[in-house]
Amino acid sequence: MAVGYLSAELNRGIAVPFTVLYAKKIIPMTNLQAGPVDEKTTQSDRSGGGSGRGGSNTPPSSGGGFLNNYKPEQGKGTRLGTLIAAGAMVIWGAVFLYDRLAVYQGDEAWRLLVTAGIPLLFCAVAGVAVYWVVFCQRSASDFMIATEGEMKKVNWSSRRELIGSTKVVILFTVLLALTLFLIDFVFQLFFQFIGVLRV
Repeated sequence: MAVGYLSAELNRGIAVPFTVLYAKKIIPMTNLQAGPVDEKTTQSDRSGGGSGRGGSNTPPSSGGGFLNNYKPEQGKGTRLGTLIAAGAMVIWGAVFLYDRLAVYQGDEAWRLLVTAGIPLLFCAVAGVAVYWVVFCQRSASDFMIATEGEMKKVNWSSRRELIGSTKVVILFTVLLALTLFLIDFVFQLFFQFIGVLRV
């Protein structure tokens, strides 16, 4: 590139050498062709804040709350089933605690607080924990969503195929039972004949 001078007038009216500005990357090529340079635009381009190669168009991540649902529209069936099963286990645990704490002897108020308060507190804490794992925790939620997606891909048998398979299983079970009965009866007669078994 031939050495030359850029005769365009900047805001202060100073003629700036073209080679110096371009070598220091103060003026982008687009601004060289367009004319005067905006100082704010130049600083933005140098810092990589624009939409060019160095810029980042990724929006800032918004922080969610502790109990915000993660992908609430996905995996509803699996999540609901997990919540019901875990809720039943929590209730069973509360009943177990109540039965174990029923032997507590003391003042009536303290006895009621211990025997009823501790199981209720357990239900509250465990319920919040179960809800967080099922609906808010990302890895567990992704696992349940993927599980429901795989279940939808299963080729379930039709009613006719299910009835036919059930008939085959029942018939095979009956034939196997009859075969074992006949073998056992034959062995019984044989042992009675040789005098080993006496009835």
